[in-house]
Amino acid sequence: MFGFISHTFQAQNTIVKGSVLDALSYHPIEGVTVAIENSSLFLLTNALGVFEFEQNVPLGEQILRISKTGYITKRYPIIVNEGQTVNITDMVLERAASQTADLFTITLSDDELNDDVSGADNISGLLASSLDIFQRTAAFEFSSSFFRVRGLDSKNGSILINGIEMNKIYNGRPQWSNWGGLNDVLRNQELTWGLIPSNYNFGGVLGTTNINVRASKARAGSRLTYSSSNRSYTNRLMATHASGLLKNNWAYTVSIGRRWGNEAYQDATSYSSNSFFTSVEKKLDDNHSLNLAAIYTPNRRGKSSPNTQEVFDLKDIKYNEYWGWQNGEKRNSRIKEVNEPVIMLNHYWDLNNKTTLNTNVSYQFGKIGNSRIDYNGTDLIDGFPQGGGANPSPTYYQKLPSYAERNFPDNLGIAYGALKAFQDDGQIDWNTMYRANIENSQNGGNAIYALYEDRVDDRQISANSILTKQINDNVILNAGIHYKALKSENFAQVIDLLGASTYLDVDAFATQIDEAQNDVLNPNRIVGEGDKFKYNYNLFVNEFDGYAQSQFSYNKLDFYVSGSVKNTQYQREGIYQNGGFPDTSLGKAKSLSFTGFGLKGGVTYKLSGKHVFDFNTGYISRAPTVQNTYSNSRENHNTVPNISNETVVSMDASYIFRSPIVKVKLTGYYTKIADASEISFFFADGIGGDNTAFVQEILQGIDKMHLGGELGVEAQVTPTIKLKGAAAVGQFTYANNPNLYLSTEPDAEAEAAGFINGFKDFGTSNLKNYRLASGPQTAISVGFEYRDPEYWWFGATTNFFKDTYIDVSPLTRSINFNTDFDGNVFNDYDEDLARVLLKQERFDDYMSVNLVGGKSWKIGRYYIGFFASINNLLDKVYKTGGFEQGRNANYRELRDDVALDTPVFGAKYWYGRGVTYFLNLNVRF
Repeated sequence: MFGFISHTFQAQNTIVKGSVLDALSYHPIEGVTVAIENSSLFLLTNALGVFEFEQNVPLGEQILRISKTGYITKRYPIIVNEGQTVNITDMVLERAASQTADLFTITLSDDELNDDVSGADNISGLLASSLDIFQRTAAFEFSSSFFRVRGLDSKNGSILINGIEMNKIYNGRPQWSNWGGLNDVLRNQELTWGLIPSNYNFGGVLGTTNINVRASKARAGSRLTYSSSNRSYTNRLMATHASGLLKNNWAYTVSIGRRWGNEAYQDATSYSSNSFFTSVEKKLDDNHSLNLAAIYTPNRRGKSSPNTQEVFDLKDIKYNEYWGWQNGEKRNSRIKEVNEPVIMLNHYWDLNNKTTLNTNVSYQFGKIGNSRIDYNGTDLIDGFPQGGGANPSPTYYQKLPSYAERNFPDNLGIAYGALKAFQDDGQIDWNTMYRANIENSQNGGNAIYALYEDRVDDRQISANSILTKQINDNVILNAGIHYKALKSENFAQVIDLLGASTYLDVDAFATQIDEAQNDVLNPNRIVGEGDKFKYNYNLFVNEFDGYAQSQFSYNKLDFYVSGSVKNTQYQREGIYQNGGFPDTSLGKAKSLSFTGFGLKGGVTYKLSGKHVFDFNTGYISRAPTVQNTYSNSRENHNTVPNISNETVVSMDASYIFRSPIVKVKLTGYYTKIADASEISFFFADGIGGDNTAFVQEILQGIDKMHLGGELGVEAQVTPTIKLKGAAAVGQFTYANNPNLYLSTEPDAEAEAAGFINGFKDFGTSNLKNYRLASGPQTAISVGFEYRDPEYWWFGATTNFFKDTYIDVSPLTRSINFNTDFDGNVFNDYDEDLARVLLKQERFDDYMSVNLVGGKSWKIGRYYIGFFASINNLLDKVYKTGGFEQGRNANYRELRDDVALDTPVFGAKYWYGRGVTYFLNLNVRF
């Protein structure tokens, strides 16, 4: 710093005040520690980035120190005169040059959130830019155990890029795979946590993260990065260059990357991803700027399977049922392919030095495909498909030892043969499927097996306009309007006929002639590779919402109030006329409309610079997602009975203590979600007695309770050693007994089981007080960091997890469990045994140890950084989640299955990875 800063004006009191801005975004930074050195005075900036000392201010030459974790500390010399005011506005803080921690967090987001097959739905990505000790711990330490903050899934938070919301309309969740591998250009993030107001939208109960990719805001320079890992991919290369704002008022950023690997931690989980990004900005004049950005990240990855305990015991933690050998290579039948480019145009308008208007338009298009094997009938005899293949899954229940033990108890040689066959191989037999198809084709038939993918081709336009106005030094007003329009094409498409050239497009499981037709308008259709088949429909969605909020900041008290209103419209259009639902499948259905609103507010009381109290509360009424609105959108227009808005009531209260050495945040929270709906699909034995059917299970009117506390502590015990700890203790439960319905094909068997037009009301499911399957409900972390003055650092944490529960089957908690078709209780029903059978499984508690470290060098104009991490150092085997199979739908079925040493339809589990590593080397210049 040069000289002393002295801004003196007449005033009754001696005052030192000012404001702090982010050097890149020029947005106010809340929570900056402002201290007068060699005194006990310090305080935190408020939501406007403003601070003010007005009591016991020392006179004369002083040093004002401003600091915040993740930023470079600055020191400002000032001169304080009695009875006068020192006013230093718009001081700036720059992000710390070492951003290895940021690299690590974004890698976790890439790695974990992208794997929808695992059933994981943590929100580590939402926390990447957070500087709160608890939130950082949840991102770094808890995410590998698929921990959900407050037990909530990611649809309760918003991810924005340049102010445009990127959450998928279909399920409300952010799709990290749509912009994965672009770590360098996604690091400039602005986070508001929980209900705290955002400058960009109303947000949800998990807050808002805005990723700023404006070219003029990117740090000028170039970066090359290589990473190696054994998690999802094995290699990653990235190159990024940002020009900064040039003399001609242009700026640009470009980034390319590639991630790949033939196999990561799970067997046959191949990975291939390319990433391309460009952002170009033109500053038109002092008040207007235009930015054009494009993101293209096509990626393919092999999925991994959940496994029963029987399969796990026979194989190992890395076993994956979805692959088999072909021509000496592992071929995975379940490939997820994402190819959804995004183009966005942003206009930034500074109406004056107190008011900005940000207007954005984006277009996202492309496809998502998920492949799998089909084994249909090859020919028609008397209108019914014949000659279908056997289920190719190596874990199909009839191929496992447990099935032979149950059905052939007097001939255990059959079970032993199944055991040896599975242990020696236990993978998909591609060669057998090829031979079967070729032989049948040579005899004039069609393919027995086909590889196809479930396709979603989306085209979405989003537009919004966001106003920010600083009314005065104490008040900020935010308001915005947002619009989204989506056309989603959904269909199945043949990828590979495995040696054949034709395939019969009928339903092999139909029991009536008309129902066998997937499209009545094209009966007995023969399809080839690249053709659509099975189902074909469009979904149209329109969303329009607006919000307004005011934020008030004063010396002792900050508070805000915010409101929103949103209208959502859904419509299904059937392209095929399904044989099972000829009257409710073709053409456009009636449009559905939902109008919801939100209201939230909060207050922060600053008792002193050390002691802060914070309280937030909110009420949100929102439309159900498309995923949970239509009961079986692939076949018909039918919706969930009594479908309505979901409501969310949430509140939290925090105590924050900050001193130069110790920082503590203790939070208690309560969230209740009401009138939610969920839909699942499975085969069930024992429907209405002894019937078996493929059903759609509709759970409607669900209430969920999320109650708990969070603690984060860090202590800078020496200039180089920091101790840290975090804890999350929660109880996440069903708060009522929701309504249960089943839907299936309306055939004679369904009618015999009590279904009317393929639909049956099972009353309520007795789920109240069962725990939600939301990952560990208790998580504790303790650790330390050592940062050496020679620019190397090392850290270790020990993490404890408990109270992880399986996802229970609602059908087995309904009246179907203990009654026959006539509604009579089974004559052999034992209530005590039933209570044992229906007890929710709680997984074993476990501990993991993680190590991290890094080193940076400056060689001329080059900055070299190295980062390494090892997760689960002790190679602990643990379950991260799982679900009860709904196959055993009644008491007798479940009793007989559980009575076996190895149940045939035992629960399926996901397991955490063993020892994994991540290495990162980057060069910046």
